[in-house]
Amino acid sequence: MAITAILSALAQEQQGLLSELQNARQVWRAGRGFWLGNLHGQPVILGLSRIGKVAAATTATVLIEAFAAERIVFTGVAGALGVDVQVGDVVVATEFAQHDMDASPLFPRFEIPLYGKLLFACDSQLTALLVTASGATLSEMDAGIVNAQLAVRPTVHQGLIVSGDSFVSTAAAANDLKLRMRDAGMAPLAVEMEGAAVAQVCHDYGVPFAAVRTISDRADEHAAADFQHFVTHVASRYALGIVDRLMRALQAT
Repeated sequence: MAITAILSALAQEQQGLLSELQNARQVWRAGRGFWLGNLHGQPVILGLSRIGKVAAATTATVLIEAFAAERIVFTGVAGALGVDVQVGDVVVATEFAQHDMDASPLFPRFEIPLYGKLLFACDSQLTALLVTASGATLSEMDAGIVNAQLAVRPTVHQGLIVSGDSFVSTAAAANDLKLRMRDAGMAPLAVEMEGAAVAQVCHDYGVPFAAVRTISDRADEHAAADFQHFVTHVASRYALGIVDRLMRALQAT
């Protein structure tokens, strides 16, 4: 039975998942604590990527090398970049890019050196299951969350997510990022700090990867305050519902 690794950047994002884990035991590797157990009869590993691309790449490598993870799913929060993407929405990644990669003039801006590509695609089958799980979770949960936390009914988006080693926290920085990506023919829906690194590691190992991000902020001057509040009160609930449905779907396949 395939081992599924569930990654998040922060412990708050996995609180609900850890409480649902059956036969749980903790194992330490590379200074990181990983929780092994079962969800809906499926073997899983819960891991924290920590923050930033290097930390995330290390964590993904350990999951594959030390624990033989056969697929990796990332769940967490992100800042909105797409015009129609609002706080409380969910973005399921179809591909990833690094918005701070620039080895020009040796290589085109944003291209990963020696790979000949700007984008790393997510696994299509795993992504489709994640889209379905996300839609079902929002349909069940939106009424209570909208009334308590959000101004609009949340929706699911699919598209490009970009990663970089900086927390985008001003409207000017977000706009500059979008303009730079647009000049390279890319239109990102969201920005975060880990996914592109995990996508590249999974590409190297041939391990299926998918990612879902709940939008916690608009990547503007309110981002820091919105992020802290949202992770605790909304994102963890989304993660539990989405991963629960994903594991049920994987059990049925």
